[in-house]
Amino acid sequence: MELLDLFSHPVWAVSTVLLAFVVRAQRRGNWDPRACGVRLRGKTAIVTGANTGIGKLIAIDLARREARVILACRSEARGTEAVNDIRKKTGNSDVHLRLVDLCSLSSVREFAKRILQEEKALHILVNNAAVSGLPREITKEGFEASFATNHLGPFLLTNLLLDLIKQSAPARIVTVSSSNHKKGKVDFSHFRGENLVHYMDQVYNHTKLHNIICTNELARRLQKTDVTANSVHPGVVMTEVMRHYPLWLRYIFNFIGFFFFKSPEEGAVSPIYCAVAEELEGVTGKYFDSDCSLVLPSPLARDTALAVKDFEVCERLTSKL
Repeated sequence: MELLDLFSHPVWAVSTVLLAFVVRAQRRGNWDPRACGVRLRGKTAIVTGANTGIGKLIAIDLARREARVILACRSEARGTEAVNDIRKKTGNSDVHLRLVDLCSLSSVREFAKRILQEEKALHILVNNAAVSGLPREITKEGFEASFATNHLGPFLLTNLLLDLIKQSAPARIVTVSSSNHKKGKVDFSHFRGENLVHYMDQVYNHTKLHNIICTNELARRLQKTDVTANSVHPGVVMTEVMRHYPLWLRYIFNFIGFFFFKSPEEGAVSPIYCAVAEELEGVTGKYFDSDCSLVLPSPLARDTALAVKDFEVCERLTSKL
């Protein structure tokens, strides 16, 4: 039988459809946000990268729970469109756009300054925005662009808003990382774009490792404050995170992803779980997988001495000169 005949054969077609349903059923995870009755009326949440993909789905869920939701986005046009769509879908008019470019530390400072001027409380911060596959680029402030966007920008944002978050306790900080952190390495010269191999998702992997390391150290520093900080792997998700990859690779990714990867709705579940689940009250410094299960990150991510050093390096890099 020729290959084209095989693809057109009814048995093959039916088997493919059944496989798709079986795999999709296995992707649903252990926690259903629709069954969680937590309400967030009177609470304020910020979600970065909330104009599309996982971030938008997280914002929709929080808005449905009646939170005041601030979408932290780079694009005014796409952010405004997302705000209008979320308001329409949830009936919550208390959804707002604030512009920030996480790749620029000066933009992060301006964003945080406005939040501190306008907001009386901040109960949930979801550091979701990230990029992958960027070519080598150094920002005006001298940082490698992927490291600035995925780690240093969110790191600075969290620290600038930390006093407000502590004043609002109980509060939660959720950092969207990736299981790819297990392939990452720690080399502090990476922050300036040195000794990096820009191939596929290698730089992304390094940044996701730093996310978990610094989140764990933040959790240690926040002990006895009633503010928790956790990291989460959303799964391998069909989002725009690969928009910087070659077109042919995206086609392959999308084809395989139809059968085996999570949808944005499915990928949003574990970050939502970390942000609102009642059973996680007081749980901090942990790493959760895409099924909302508590798992161990890589050995490097659990190295407490490295965490202290990494956090201090990031503090120095992001401090005003």
